[in-house]
Amino acid sequence: MKKYNFNAGPSVLSRETIDNTVDAIKNFAGTELSLMEVSHRSKEFQAVADETVALFKEILDIPDGYSVLFLGGGASLQFCMVPYNLLEKKAAYLNTGTWASKAQKEAKLFGEVIEVASSKADNFTYIPKNYTIPADADYFHITTNNTIFGTEIHHDIDSSVTLVADMSSDIFSRPIDVSKYGLIYGGAQKNLAPAGVTFVIVRDDILGKVSRPIPTMLDYCTHIKDGSMFNTPPVVSVYAALQTLKWLKSIGGLSEIYRRNRKKAALLYAEIDRNKLFKGTVTVEEDRSLMNICFVMNDEYKNLEADFLQYAVSKGMVGLKGHRSVGGFRASTYNALPPEAVLALINCMQAFENSIN
Repeated sequence: MKKYNFNAGPSVLSRETIDNTVDAIKNFAGTELSLMEVSHRSKEFQAVADETVALFKEILDIPDGYSVLFLGGGASLQFCMVPYNLLEKKAAYLNTGTWASKAQKEAKLFGEVIEVASSKADNFTYIPKNYTIPADADYFHITTNNTIFGTEIHHDIDSSVTLVADMSSDIFSRPIDVSKYGLIYGGAQKNLAPAGVTFVIVRDDILGKVSRPIPTMLDYCTHIKDGSMFNTPPVVSVYAALQTLKWLKSIGGLSEIYRRNRKKAALLYAEIDRNKLFKGTVTVEEDRSLMNICFVMNDEYKNLEADFLQYAVSKGMVGLKGHRSVGGFRASTYNALPPEAVLALINCMQAFENSIN
């Protein structure tokens, strides 16, 4: 039976990424050594690192004056690295979900934190609007896509202060204007690579402004100076990221993947809205995520939730169960998820609906 991978992360990767990485694990760049056992300072891997940075800059159209880093620790380590490097007196945070809350909590260890707005009281079912960013903040932090609650900021915010964004789950899913951001970071295990590498895109001129001493490994300048090679990088994940970027470029880049992502999401949201059994959890339609589509059983069919999940699993749907903190269902429709997977899920939802008539 064919499987359809809706996992929220680690998640679906392109076939090209998987196959090319497997080949390199067996024999990397003709060295007759595995990618897992070569030196990260070898000329063969340095070429991988250089090409990965170059494709990051090309596909995202990153302006001059920015560095691209590959680090460890996941986005969760960035929750403290960002304020460690940028927060001198005050930072502003938009609270749109679990990960935004965690990032905000870490920042409070380093200085004053202003929560400009939050949708927590409504279970994070929308993106707050009409808030004021403090003009004296060192930076303004947003989480562009909220994997647990299924909301997404679909535009590049205009900020009067340095804009910092956690783009773990929607990087490379749509065109962005990198020049509007001082720093973008994210774990790779959604749209880019297996877990193990964290990307950071940082404008060089925002660094070196805080008065506190920064531990060597937590200082962005350390990794800029050493080209992400201060310590051993996660070579397999970086290599896989390169394969994903090559695949993305080959299909037409961000404009094409954005078209595909909008189409997949529109089809699934339309079925959720049509099907009498289900309802979406995001209350403001314009805030619905293209990456993580969250839905639950309508109240009168709540008792069928476990039955539907079991039925979906029997039809090859993998990873549909909602996050443990919210329940329900979550279909993660990342870049590499083929349209046929969404159609299979829709057919599954319709068949289950017909089965209870």
